[in-house]
Amino acid sequence: MKAKTIAKNFGFELEEEPISIYPFSPVYRLKRPEGDFIVKKTQHPIQKANRLMKYTKTINKQGIEVIIPAKISVENPRTFDEETYVVYPFIHGESYVGKDWEIQEAGRLLGRIHALSPVNNEFELDIYNVFDFTEEEVTESFQHIVQNAAPHGITINPKLEVRLLQAVRQQAELKQADLISVATPHDFKANNLVYTPKPYLIDPDNAGWIPRIFDLALVLLLFHNELVSAPDRPFTKQQWHLFLLGYGEFVILSQVEKANWLKALKHVFLDEVMWLMADVEEDWQNSVQRTLFENLIQLFLDFEEYSLT
Repeated sequence: MKAKTIAKNFGFELEEEPISIYPFSPVYRLKRPEGDFIVKKTQHPIQKANRLMKYTKTINKQGIEVIIPAKISVENPRTFDEETYVVYPFIHGESYVGKDWEIQEAGRLLGRIHALSPVNNEFELDIYNVFDFTEEEVTESFQHIVQNAAPHGITINPKLEVRLLQAVRQQAELKQADLISVATPHDFKANNLVYTPKPYLIDPDNAGWIPRIFDLALVLLLFHNELVSAPDRPFTKQQWHLFLLGYGEFVILSQVEKANWLKALKHVFLDEVMWLMADVEEDWQNSVQRTLFENLIQLFLDFEEYSLT
């Protein structure tokens, strides 16, 4: 279904087909007399979308700065063909630029979100269960990364493949570890935050029931991904500890989590970063994203510097 038709079904009157403000999925900023709104794809089918909205509404009522569906005159969210869309209010604020206070406040926000998680998955969010990578997948992906980097004069350190293969061999052990899982947006990146001036989470649609340290690992690796105003590198060690300082005001990590931290970092790189470098060839043509990738590889080969303490 065309975006214009979807928008009209939500009560927006448009003359022309809207253009997505995000290159990787449909996200439309639309206007009505009462203000600006975002229309975007969310979890599907509608039962999953409703569970997601129940979760975000709950933590919003508990004081978390997270976007919730706009109060409009029609059902929201709703399904069109094989996709489900939601209307959110547009949140005005400033983009993240990598200042120390922004990083620490982001850590506080994620810490508050994790601290509010129920002990059990009472919101029935999708449970993380991606522990089935193969060595063949790593070998193929590594070759794609090498091919993507080569036209830009970048030589990929072969140790990257070695460490990715280590992650594959550790995934069964990591799956059996007694890790604490939490209800969390699981896409906690700078491009999903608006500072008002405190950070406000504007895209919680990837929420799930996730091992807590996997969520932290994703922050360390990809917090600066896909945001022009962010630095073209992951957190420095000092910035990472600033984030943890804010996070630690609300969450005390377990000894089991600390013991499995480096394995978790390797696994999340395998799950979230490897495919990004291997499958999205056009990202390598962007000098900022290319520099981020180079720095991510360096971080991956020197994880020991990024502890949880």
